[in-house]
Amino acid sequence: MSSKDNKITKLFGKKIKFERFRKSMSQEKLAELSNLSRRTISTIETGDSVPSIETAANIARGLDIELYKMFIFDDVE
Repeated sequence: MSSKDNKITKLFGKKIKFERFRKSMSQEKLAELSNLSRRTISTIETGDSVPSIETAANIARGLDIELYKMFIFDDVE
């Protein structure tokens, strides 16, 4: 993975955590709403895992956010 890819992965994870905190939601609750495991949410938030587009879409649905907005990082940079 290039350093640019790693930066995007880290920013995506920060965005999930930011939105999750903004909604006062636990990792467990987001995992349930996204049909994913809590461990998956955790590894994506820390940037240790690169989610597929399907997984990203599931997380966006769980957060009730349009998928494209998950890639706007102005509030987490």
